[in-house]
Parts: sequence; structure tokens; C-alpha cells
Amino acid sequence: MENNSHRDPKDKPTASSTGKASGDKDRLLIKAVREGDKERVQQLLEDGADVNFHGEEGGWSPLHNAVKMRREDIVHLLLRHGADPRLRKRNGATPFIVAGIVGHMGLLELLLSKGAQVNERDHHGFTAFMEAACYGEVEALRFLYENGAEVNLGRETMEDQKKLKKGGATALMDAAKQGHVEVLRVLLDEMGADVNARDNMGRSALIHALENLKKSDVVMDISRILLDHGANVNVRGEKGKTPLILAVEKDHLDVVKMLLEQKHIEIDETDREGKTALLWAVELKLTKIAKLLCDKGASTDCGNLIYLARRCYDTALEKLLLDHGAREDYHPPAEDWEPQSSRWGRALKHLHNIYRPMIGKLKIFIDEEYKIAGTSEGGIYLGLYEKQEVAVKRFHEDSSRGQNEVSCLQSIRSNSHLVTFYGSEHHGGLLYVCILLCEQTLEMHLAKHRKEAVENQEDEFSRNILLSIFKAVAELHMSCGYVHQDLQPRNILIDSKNAVRLADFDKSSKWAGEPEKIKSDLEALGRLVLYVLRKGDVPFETLKTQSYEKVIQHAPNEETQNLIQHLFFPGDNVKNPLRDLLDHPFFWSWESRYRTLRDVGNENDIKIRDVNSNILQRLNLGPRDGCRSFHPWTSKIDKDVMDKMNMFYKKSGNFYQDTVGDLLKFIRNLGEHINEKKNEDMKLIVQDPSQYFQKKFPDLIIFIYMRLRNTEYEKHFPKAHSGGNGGQQASQL
Repeated sequence: MENNSHRDPKDKPTASSTGKASGDKDRLLIKAVREGDKERVQQLLEDGADVNFHGEEGGWSPLHNAVKMRREDIVHLLLRHGADPRLRKRNGATPFIVAGIVGHMGLLELLLSKGAQVNERDHHGFTAFMEAACYGEVEALRFLYENGAEVNLGRETMEDQKKLKKGGATALMDAAKQGHVEVLRVLLDEMGADVNARDNMGRSALIHALENLKKSDVVMDISRILLDHGANVNVRGEKGKTPLILAVEKDHLDVVKMLLEQKHIEIDETDREGKTALLWAVELKLTKIAKLLCDKGASTDCGNLIYLARRCYDTALEKLLLDHGAREDYHPPAEDWEPQSSRWGRALKHLHNIYRPMIGKLKIFIDEEYKIAGTSEGGIYLGLYEKQEVAVKRFHEDSSRGQNEVSCLQSIRSNSHLVTFYGSEHHGGLLYVCILLCEQTLEMHLAKHRKEAVENQEDEFSRNILLSIFKAVAELHMSCGYVHQDLQPRNILIDSKNAVRLADFDKSSKWAGEPEKIKSDLEALGRLVLYVLRKGDVPFETLKTQSYEKVIQHAPNEETQNLIQHLFFPGDNVKNPLRDLLDHPFFWSWESRYRTLRDVGNENDIKIRDVNSNILQRLNLGPRDGCRSFHPWTSKIDKDVMDKMNMFYKKSGNFYQDTVGDLLKFIRNLGEHINEKKNEDMKLIVQDPSQYFQKKFPDLIIFIYMRLRNTEYEKHFPKAHSGGNGGQQASQL
């Protein structure tokens, strides 16, 4: 709206660039236009005055002023002398937008013919159409609509204003705010304006009217028109106030009465302070409104109403409240209650302390302060279910996704890697699903650890996260009988104890072992492996676009490549691949890997070097194994260590050979003797054997695994899924 409310605060006079004499002419030109002296304007233009001068306060040019004065003849004159029809004032308003303010259709038509755009905006997002609505210019509004003006265009404001949630208002909101009844009817009846459009603060036209209009008859007319056209009666304005609460605060008795007659009115809704319409009526000593609310069934358990009435010496109000069940011994929630959540603690405490109408066992407030995340349906909010802190997912009561979510959650056991399900409630056509409240998503958790260097080091952090994710998906498949079908970082959560929890089952479906259904989960797991190992520095959406081959290629080591390959190409074991993959070497700690190598090296056939034995036959290197890190291995062991270990065979001359079997025997023997006092020099070189051999031969363990799995020697492998070494502390990150 073209007034001081959106004038640029930097508006101030500036000097003309052509000197004092020229500047005087320019200002005289502005003065002549404002006075409507066409002959003087003509003379000054012929004497060299700048037709596009806009150095006056606010940047008003001669053309802007002529439009404001509704002087079509002077506008034509200025245009003939080169006036720029697109010139902007300091606040960005063009002559066309000013023409919308004054409602002059001849000027609007003229300026459109000179290149004006019907939906052009000033710096605060106002269009000529919005301005016409603000100023009640009905005919100009119709003209602009017929020439393509967008009826439901929201105010697009400057970036710093957007951050403050300014902007977004439509012409309908402007008309309602200004009390222009006829404009409102034209916008709704003739132009199809969206009665429930909201600005960036969430306010509708109904809220704008109730917040700004003072005359009860105008408020009544505007509210009735909006309600008759389907305005949402429970929408919220600033501080979370509903139309009913605003009408009470403004003491609009007739509007309160009209709102209470609406079918879907939520009479006990609160604002962000936890105050209902009845509590406001009692605080403001509005006995007639309080009676209306009580007669319509407003809850009297919304605050210390009796105390407030007695404090005001209002015996009539006190009696009214007592007659409707108000308690004299009302006790507010305990102020010293402390939430468990550190991230959501402040909002939870506020929710606990304010009054809210209960939805069954659930206390919830649908407000930005309590919003956890958006969804494709009803969003996720903080809540208290039977006084337990919960996250609440909202769905339409007939939503198939909501039904999937509840069905899947009901199958989950306690103490699992899946989010806990507490219960659900139905209210007002909506389904409220209450689950474990977590602190952050996997994406956020990884971002905190992104700078941790793990090159050539054991990445226990990533391994434990992935082990928990794999266990969660395996549990979902085998114990619950569901496939997830939407595995991605935002659906993997970290709870208050720093444990991984799988969530969001609204796309899940029952699984009876069909291979095709499980493949999408396995593929997503393959990409999640790389995502976690990279600490999320490559967006998951990017990984989803990459081919199987490229994802495998970018895996940092051979056991990771092998794990991902098994997920992408599960082969015949597609019905239950995760059970076996939980025992994959990827999930073994370096200590577990070292212990496995020692145990295999302790096999008698390896110790006596029985080249015809089954195990040594399996461990023989093939033609494609020449690039292995352990071929040849004897030259890669520190010389002093190699010499010391060969000393044990000096008499027999049976020194270590460059075979895998002898490497395993070497690892076994070194482990048996390295801590002996006589081997202190060797201990100084090797230090931690598990670290030493992992770094020397990083692909040895996957070689052993691939050659010995599904054989009797598999007994030496740790069992992560059954609580072996590789799974220790897997749920705690």
C-alpha cells in the first residue's frame, strides 16, 4: 500500500546532477505538476527541466506526481517529452502502481500501452491490483482483472523482510484489513479470490479483518462475507490467536455469536500463551461473551477462572462460571517439570505449562513453535502423550499412508532399532500418530562428525551407525514383516541416548518374501553405506542418481565394495540377505579381524603347511590376485620383525614363504609371542598388531572371508548379529 508503512526509510532529497540552476528548474517542474499548471509544465520542459527528475523526497518524479493528481493531460505531455513510464520511486512504485492507488482507468490503460506490466511490483511486493483493493477502487480493480492481474498473487517482499515473515498478503487480505465490503464481494464473487490464502505469518483475510478493524458493524459485515465463502474458522494469526479469540479480545459480541454458530468452530483452542477464548473473556470482564461461550460448551478447566472473577469483584461472572463447572481448587501444571529432550526441551516445557484441550491422551499445539518437520500431509509436531514426550505425525483420518504407519508401528517390539509407538488419536477428521521423540536426523548427526579424519584409521563411528541401520531394516523385514520403501537419511533418527532409530513407515507395506519388494530397501542401503562413510558430504539425492557401478567404485575399500555389491546384487538369497550381511567383515572391528586371522592361522593344516589340505587349497592365490596388498607379503613386513620371526625356524630352515597360509601362520605366531619380554624390540615396531596388519594388508580379511565362507572354517568368523565382537555397542554411537 502506497503510504508510509512501506516507504523506504532512506528516502531523502538529493541534489540534481546538472547544478543549482538546473536543479531549481527541476523542482519548479515538480511544483507545477502538483499545482496542475499545464502551461507552466510546458514552459519548464522547453527550458530544459529534467522530465525524469526524481530527487525529491521519496523519489517522486513529475510523471508519478501527475498520475497521483489524476491529470491525464499532463501525463500525456510528460510522456511526449520523454518521461520514462517505468521509472520507479525509492520504494519501487511505478507510475502504473500509483494509477492503481488513485483508481484512474484511463491512466492505467495508457501506461499499459507504454509498456507497464499488469503484475509489476514495488520493492514491498505491492501491485496496482493490490493497491486498488487497499484503497477501495472497485472499477480500477475490475479493469486490472480484465487485463490479466493475478487475483491471488501474494506479496513478494525483500529478502530481509522475508526472514521476518513479512509479505505474502493478497488483495483479498488488503480489502479485508481496510474494511472495503464492496471490494471484498467483487474479489470473491466475480474474481474467485482464495478466501483461505495465508500470508507469510499464516494469517488469512479473516484474521486481517479481526486484527485491524475497530467498528463492530464493519467487522461483522466483513466476517460474514468471508465465512459465507468458506473461510476457515480455526485459522491462526499472530501469537497463535484464532478468529474467536481475536473477536473476544476486541469485544465484538455479535462476531463472537456468529463464529460460535459455525459448524467446525474449535471453541477451546488456545493461543500461544495457552489462553482460550473463555479465559480471555474472564480476564477482560466480558460477562456477556463469557456466557455465550459457556452456553456453547466452552471448557471451564482452562485456567484459574474463579480466582480471576473474584479478583475483579465480579460476582455475576463468578456465579456464571461456577454454574458451568469451574473449579475453585484449580491447580496449574507444575512449573518445575523438566523435559528429557535437550533439543526440544524449551518448547516442551512451554507446552507442558500452558493449557491445551486434550485430544484423548494427547496434548498438542499445532503451531510453528512446536513443529518438528513438514511432511506431504499434516506435518510432525511435539506432543505429550500420557505425559510422555512424543513426536506426533498428522494425517487425514482416511489417509492410506497414515494407516500404513499405524499398522507397521503396531508390529514393532520394544527395545528395538525402530522408533517406539505410543498410541494414536482421532480428532476433527485427523489421525495423530504418537512415536518416540528423537533429537536429530542422520543427516544432522553426520554433519557434526564430518571433519573427523578417518583415513587409514578405524572408522568405528560410521561402522556402528551402519550396523544399527542394517539391524533395524532386518528387524523390519523379518520380525515385523514389512518393507520400508523410503529409506533415506531424514527417515533415520538419533534418539536422546544417541542410538539409531528407523522411522517413517507411511510408505511401508506388508512383505511376504516377494523379491521385488525388498530390492528397493537393499538398493537404498547400498547407497546409505557410502553416504554414512562420507559423513553425508555427498547428498543422498545425488547418490540416488548414480549407477550401481559408480557407487561401488567410490567405496573406500574392498570390504565396503563387497558389501555394497551384495546389496545391489543379492542373488538367490534375496529373501533374507541381511541376516548373512550382518556377519560381513565390514562390520567387524579391526580387533575382531585380527582375532579371526589368528584363529584361522591356528588351524593345524596351516601350521604344518599341508599344501594338499582343503584350507590351503582354498587360500591359494589365483591369476587375478597378483595386485593384492599381501602378494608378496614377506617383503612388506618390517625387516627387523621379519628377521626376528624367521629366527624361530633357523635350525630347520623352514622360513616363512610368500603364501597366504604362511601369512596367517605368521600373524598367529606373532600374536602368541609379541608380548614376551624377549620380543620388546619387535613390540616397539608393531605396537598394536590389529592396527599393524589392517594397515599393511587392508584387503586380506575380505579375501579370507570370500574364500572360507560357507565352509567349516566359517566358525572363526565373528557373529555381529548375535552379539559378537563386531556388534559391541552397535546401538550406541
